[in-house]
Amino acid sequence: MLPGFKLTLGFTVFYLGLIVLIPLAAVFWKTSSLTWADFWHTVTMPAAMASYRLTFGASLLAALVNVFFGLIVAWVLVRYEFFGKKILDALVDLPFALPTAVAGITLATLYSKNGWIGHYLEPLGIKVFTTQIGVFIALTFIGLPFIVRTVQPILEDLDPELEEAASSLGANRWQVFWRVILPMLTPALITGFALAFARALGEYGSVIFIAGNIPLKTQITPVVIMGELDMLDYGKATALAVVMLIFSFVLLLTINVLQWWTNRYNTNNLA
Repeated sequence: MLPGFKLTLGFTVFYLGLIVLIPLAAVFWKTSSLTWADFWHTVTMPAAMASYRLTFGASLLAALVNVFFGLIVAWVLVRYEFFGKKILDALVDLPFALPTAVAGITLATLYSKNGWIGHYLEPLGIKVFTTQIGVFIALTFIGLPFIVRTVQPILEDLDPELEEAASSLGANRWQVFWRVILPMLTPALITGFALAFARALGEYGSVIFIAGNIPLKTQITPVVIMGELDMLDYGKATALAVVMLIFSFVLLLTINVLQWWTNRYNTNNLA
């Protein structure tokens, strides 16, 4: 017999409070030690503003790119049989298992001036190491598995009869994909996008090595926060963290509303 609703609800509230709500409340409480003027000065200083633009811009772009390529990877893994498929499928999870510091060192080694890839790009005028392009590549690397693993099971569960019915009615392959398959995958794609975007916002280890930590150019917000913590300025660090929390919450709430609307739209269309 499974435990009753009251017991499981109580455990859920206790666990979420202990793991999520109390740490978040502590961040806001520590920030309250600053005056409004000090808080505003901290969150709007040039280094912070530059880091917001880079962090949110690169995270959004990386998540969007991963939606496109993650869908392709998931499609290949589900719809085709080929030699080495299991190896490729396992490689998708590599960013999950690889420590972020190791990922950062690996990417920096590959894209540095003398790296395996970097020494081909440098003569073309494409510099990745210690640039914003490097930040984008690092965030794309760590976000891809979220899209693939979210879309893959939905693709596996799609009823082939729906595609066959659309084809029998005269739809070509592209029409079947756009009008039958893609609408069913959209909620999963939105979920994967939200997960990849959220992971990219808080990424630190894989970025710091390839970005070079150049103020006003390649510093992401978590690096700026770590800099304030290194100087033992906990008030400024938590102020920047509060800004990240608020922006992240609003964006993720918007994505969840969009996902809810998409599910409702698809349900009404099927009905």
